[in-house]
Amino acid sequence: MSPKYSILLPTYNEKENLPVIVYLIHKYLEISEIEYEIIIIDDGSPDGTLEVAKQLETIYGKDKILLRPRGKKLGLGTAYIHGMKHATGDFIIIMDADLSHHPKFILDFIKKQAEQDYDVVTGSRYIGNGGVSGWDFKRKLVSRGANFVSQLLLRPKVSDLTGSFRLYKKPVLEKLIESCISKGYVFQMEMMVRARQLNYTIGEVPITFVDRVYGESKLGGSEIVQFVKSLLYLFATT
Repeated sequence: MSPKYSILLPTYNEKENLPVIVYLIHKYLEISEIEYEIIIIDDGSPDGTLEVAKQLETIYGKDKILLRPRGKKLGLGTAYIHGMKHATGDFIIIMDADLSHHPKFILDFIKKQAEQDYDVVTGSRYIGNGGVSGWDFKRKLVSRGANFVSQLLLRPKVSDLTGSFRLYKKPVLEKLIESCISKGYVFQMEMMVRARQLNYTIGEVPITFVDRVYGESKLGGSEIVQFVKSLLYLFATT
C-alpha cells in the first residue's frame, strides 16, 4: 500500500500565495500519483486568507484540503502541533505557504526518504545545487551568519539548520515536538538538534529558496532577538 503524505501549511495573510501553492502541490503530486492531503492552519488572517482556503476546499474537495483555523497567531510550533492532530498521513511535510518553498522539491524529499528509510528529510540551501533567489547581499549574509553560528555552537551535522522545508515520519515528528521547547521561528532549529540527540536518521535534499512574491516577510527584529536567545539556550542545554 502506498504511503500517504500530510502537508501542513500554516498561514497568516497569504491570500495571494495560497491558491498558487495549493495548485502546485496538486500538480506535482497528482502527476506522480502520490496520495496526499493539505492541512491549512490559518491563524486569524485579517486579509481573507481563510475565505480563499474555503474556496480551495470547494475546488479540490474536503479529502484533499482540510481547514483547521485558529483564532489568532499562536506561534509556528503550536501550528504544527494543531495541524498534526488532524493529519492522517504516514509522513508529514512542513513547508511555507508563501511560495519560498517550491512544491516540485517534495518529490525529491519522498525519493530521498525511500533511499535509506530516513526518519527526517530536510531541505538545504547549502548543499549541491541548492541556493537562494531574490535576497540581497545583507539578507544572505544574515542567513549564512545565523547558520554558521548555529553550526559552530550546536554541531547538528545538518548543513541548513534554519530551514523550514522538511519531511518527517509522523511518529518521529510527534516525538520531536514533545521534546521541543521553542514555539517561534527557532522551533525549526531545535527540531534538528533534538533529532540528533534522539539518534534519528536525517537525509538532506538541495532546494532553492525563493523570496516571497506577495506580502511581507514576517521576520523582524524581535524574531532575531528571540533567535539569539534560543540559540544560547540550546547551546547551554544540549
